[in-house]
Amino acid sequence: MQRSADPEIACPVAPVVDIVFSRWTTPILWALHEYGRQRFVELERRLTTITPKVLTQRLRQLERDGLVARTYYAEVPPRVEYEITDLGASLGPLFAHLTTWADTHLPAVERARNAYDTR
Repeated sequence: MQRSADPEIACPVAPVVDIVFSRWTTPILWALHEYGRQRFVELERRLTTITPKVLTQRLRQLERDGLVARTYYAEVPPRVEYEITDLGASLGPLFAHLTTWADTHLPAVERARNAYDTR
């Protein structure tokens, strides 16, 4: 049996990894899950090293993917708030499993890196 060269077919979780583990996705989702609905400026303050341009791009992508909801209020001045959707919140168990894995296995990864680097 020949395997497909297409990584999305060869590895069915590849699209999930692309969506969930793109740079800044997990910190944004975590902040929205942990602190609830927030305005852009609040997210920017919590994620101190992200640029406004990148935050805007990531929020748009997360909204497109259905993980974040954007609510626009036609006020003066206009107000926009972001919140995690049920679909985004459904990633919680995945992140919990990854946290458990990290707590258990990251020390071994660090040891392996150190051993590799000293060769």
